[in-house]
Amino acid sequence: MNRIFAILILTLIIIPVSYAKEYTPIDKLEPGMSATIKGSVTRILDEDEFRMEDKTGSIRVYIGWKNRLLIPVGEKISVFGFVDNDLKSFFRPEFYAFEITREDGTLIKLHQE
Repeated sequence: MNRIFAILILTLIIIPVSYAKEYTPIDKLEPGMSATIKGSVTRILDEDEFRMEDKTGSIRVYIGWKNRLLIPVGEKISVFGFVDNDLKSFFRPEFYAFEITREDGTLIKLHQE
């Protein structure tokens, strides 16, 4: 009985920790890197691109021309994707989004070319 109780307790502790998301600060992003970033939408740049920032910096987020999202300025979101690795991105990085999690927990999977 004690053994079953110990396994149950370990399961309740280990499983949530293993599913916890790890976020990368925007200032630590490198070209070609896959990451999940978390912050606020600060500006809508186009119908398929917006600027997002956390306490370390800001980055342009591209959602793909097939996607049209209306995420309001000020909403806190997390975005899974990768940093563009061309020369332009070295000076002005752009983050290509695959998934966006909205403030209310809604998960949006994006279609990329």
